[in-house]
Amino acid sequence: MDRALALAREAMEAGDGPAGCVCVFQGKIVAEGRNRVQSALDPTAHAELLALRAAATRLGRTDLSGLTLYTTMEPCPMCCWALLSAKVSMLVLGARYAQFRTLELGAYSVEGLAAMTGRTLELITGIRDAECRDLRYEALQRSVREGTSETRRSIRAAAGNPWWSLFRR
Repeated sequence: MDRALALAREAMEAGDGPAGCVCVFQGKIVAEGRNRVQSALDPTAHAELLALRAAATRLGRTDLSGLTLYTTMEPCPMCCWALLSAKVSMLVLGARYAQFRTLELGAYSVEGLAAMTGRTLELITGIRDAECRDLRYEALQRSVREGTSETRRSIRAAAGNPWWSLFRR
């Protein structure tokens, strides 16, 4: 998780969302990724997808059974579907979406998507959770401070919503 956190910080410094990911196979790091959505102008350039692509290339196969994926943030539904499709054996994650009480993903969870699709995935949660959450909060606060006047207006307008408390940490 050390490397994933370092990648998440790199992503944040580059203006991307603070997510980092490392793929481990047979005890060795075979691939890594960090969010590059903004810097690559690619809405699919999430840390997990980039790491899965690199792992498949490095291992020479799309069946990633036996692979453990470490990530600082719970994978979004797109990334979760990709790791389920690739048959990743284990997911180790830090922070979870439910902790941020955002409305964007509703009641989504990795477990829910896996159950809905009938796929199996060993899941370990809460690894270095506080550090992962703090990085996310720092990125959110930075986006408020450095955002455009339109961004700040939107955030101020939303101040009455319950999720606003995450900016006032």
